Amino acid sequence: MWRIGLTGSIATGKSTVLKAFADLGVPVLSADDVVAQLYGGEAVAPVEAAFPGVTRDGVIDRNLLSQQLAKDQSGFKRLEALVHPLVRAGIARFMDEAQAAGHELAVVEVPLLFESGYDYGFRAVAVTWVDDATQRQRALARPGMTVEKLDTIIARQMPQAEKKARASYLFDTGMPQDKTIAMVAALVATIRARGPKH
Repeated sequence: MWRIGLTGSIATGKSTVLKAFADLGVPVLSADDVVAQLYGGEAVAPVEAAFPGVTRDGVIDRNLLSQQLAKDQSGFKRLEALVHPLVRAGIARFMDEAQAAGHELAVVEVPLLFESGYDYGFRAVAVTWVDDATQRQRALARPGMTVEKLDTIIARQMPQAEKKARASYLFDTGMPQDKTIAMVAALVATIRARGPKH
């Protein structure tokens, strides 16, 4: 089975491309969704122990957690040490289940795939990208986003040019959406025509 990682910087269309794969019957998973599940389950006890007072009604409250992390930047590393192994285990389980079910390919969106330096065992990596002006325009249109917050996020991410250089497949989401979706469909058709690869 083709195990494909999907990544890209903030506001470059990762969700759009992931949905295009899903609409074609490809099993997809978002690392952010795995985190959301963990914040209501397996990660609650260890995160609350490390950051007391961040849970509400048995669920990690992201706003409370963000407030604590804003006061102490070293908290990011401690949080990642707790949560990342659980996320990786969830992704591995998803991929193995997709393969066992006989799918030709499965796609996992990992926003900080290259930044993490972790080898998820992906056969290929698809990267979404868009010109810098469009990226900023899209990101700043999001609720609660400020120029300062966006600059902080972008500073923590690998430059788009470097991500593009590492990509197996590139999706320019600055073009009309139907063209991006057609590119996804062409890739899926090509992989399915090759047959399952292990």
